[in-house]
Amino acid sequence: WYNPNRFLIYVWVRRQSADIGAGVTTSLEARAGDESAYASLGAGDQGTVYGYATNETPQRLPLPLVLAHEICRRLDAARTDATIRRIGPDGKSQVSVVYDELGTPVGIDTVIVSIQHDAHKDPEALEREVRTLIVAPAIEAHLPGATPEQVLVNPSGRFVTGGPTADTGLTGRKLMVDTYGGLGPHGGGAISGKDPSKVDRTGAYMARLIAKTVVDARLAEECHVAISYAIGKADPVAFHIDTFGTGQHPDWLLTDAAQAIFPLRPAAIIECLGLRAPIYAKLSTYGHMGHGLSEWEWTLPFTDKLTTEVTRRAHQAATHQ
Repeated sequence: WYNPNRFLIYVWVRRQSADIGAGVTTSLEARAGDESAYASLGAGDQGTVYGYATNETPQRLPLPLVLAHEICRRLDAARTDATIRRIGPDGKSQVSVVYDELGTPVGIDTVIVSIQHDAHKDPEALEREVRTLIVAPAIEAHLPGATPEQVLVNPSGRFVTGGPTADTGLTGRKLMVDTYGGLGPHGGGAISGKDPSKVDRTGAYMARLIAKTVVDARLAEECHVAISYAIGKADPVAFHIDTFGTGQHPDWLLTDAAQAIFPLRPAAIIECLGLRAPIYAKLSTYGHMGHGLSEWEWTLPFTDKLTTEVTRRAHQAATHQ
């Protein structure tokens, strides 16, 4: 395996453009005289961020992503406790799930597992071990009784050289793995490697919290949240919720209620989610969403508030008809 002692790690921190810095530290609203809470910090860049949640798994994430992360966790455990010998730290997985006409997971089509191994590892033995010790228990834990149509282990054949020795560049290359596995759209901005003034990170976490709160509050079975920001501006320029027809109330009502309940200015999000704390190491593996201890997964403080606000607005709308 690659030896980390063979690599030199340089930390080069440079100041960003003074023009960008001025827009971030003194927002458009503040320059216009707005002295309200959290008005001073502008968004660190323009862009649209997305949040997503679904009730098809306890993690409120799509099953294909949950299964892929589960397989990778089991691979890591098998390497560290030597359940599978002679495998390396580099690897990844992809799972294709079969859904019925109602959108319910009913089977597994294909599981792909690529795992680094030493030059003397028997490929047939490795495939058997991955199938029986990794893939089968992972699927049984999330979709009992399902058997994949096919399992592909190292379909390229040989995977001896791995890690930074084999390829360069890691941060920002797996955007869909970091979020929702391709089921939801992505604004194109990587989350990792950015401080919380950048809405690619901050806004994405808040969008996830909002979407997950909608589902946890049983206001919808599936929820997609889009938030757009302009560089140097504190307030978002667009906000929308889409429940794909699964909502208990119209999407416009959920959108208005969420805007009234959740903080959307960058400074307010940073404070709400504790994004100045050293919390990011745990997010370097298995994606940024679904970690139960992350503040943007903890919906309990918001579910009752959102439900109450939605009910109030629904009653108000009915009264005005």
